[in-house]
Amino acid sequence: MPELPEVEVVRRGLDQWVSGRTIAKAEVLHPRAIRRHLPGAAEFAARLEGREVRAAERRGKYLWLPLGDGRDALMAHLGMSGQLLVTDSASPVEKHLRVRLSFTDGGPELRFVDQRTFGHLLVTEMVDLARPVPAPIVHIAPDPLEESFDDEDFTRRLRARHTEVKRALLDQSLISGVGNIYADEALWRAGLHWARPTERLTRPKIGELLRGVREVMADALDQGGTSFDSLYVNVNGESGYFDRSLAVYGRRDLPCGRCGTPVVREPFMNRSSYSCPRCQVRPRGRS
Repeated sequence: MPELPEVEVVRRGLDQWVSGRTIAKAEVLHPRAIRRHLPGAAEFAARLEGREVRAAERRGKYLWLPLGDGRDALMAHLGMSGQLLVTDSASPVEKHLRVRLSFTDGGPELRFVDQRTFGHLLVTEMVDLARPVPAPIVHIAPDPLEESFDDEDFTRRLRARHTEVKRALLDQSLISGVGNIYADEALWRAGLHWARPTERLTRPKIGELLRGVREVMADALDQGGTSFDSLYVNVNGESGYFDRSLAVYGRRDLPCGRCGTPVVREPFMNRSSYSCPRCQVRPRGRS
């Protein structure tokens, strides 16, 4: 599933190619793509047609295009395989095209393509908090690249969790946008094993962890995100290449770039967790 860097790459593309344009027509080609928009396809299209798109925004793994006066927005979650593509209107229709938006200027269309149909679009009201966000994600915490992210509040809440540090990093009500890949990479940079109890973390160590999170995401952004297959691409259909720079994720039995010890893979929440057994010592009592 795309994580924060991949979604931010898409947001930047939308901001470049879609913001400031007016939607002429919205076509829903598969109802599952708007399943969270409960009034249905006709109302979805009516809410979009004739509306000007404002600057694209993002929080964590969600992105949205504010509409008109900014009181509502077109929100997107890419799921496992969703793609928002800016495509010439004369281009052949993609096999898994779900929603298509055309614009009054006759320029490139915005197409939502989703092979597995786990992603979705919806038009939703905005909630005017310290920073306006779509109503369905009001419970999502700020992500570590937002100005509103409070390091001290995160530190206090993390130490109060009494859980494993990686579980806490994946908790979107605590910190949004961090998924399995970048959690492993940030933990490696901070020298923390994924099972380290949060209540035992010192404030300086949590500071190292936050630096690791921000640094790995910044590095991934510089390389267009991480693409393990053809399902994650930017708005121009191009893959990212940060997978070439991963330190531990997906590198089982390969040498750690810091000490040379073979990377290990361990089961974690029906997924996998990768770490260096020398740089990231497992806490005692955690099997």
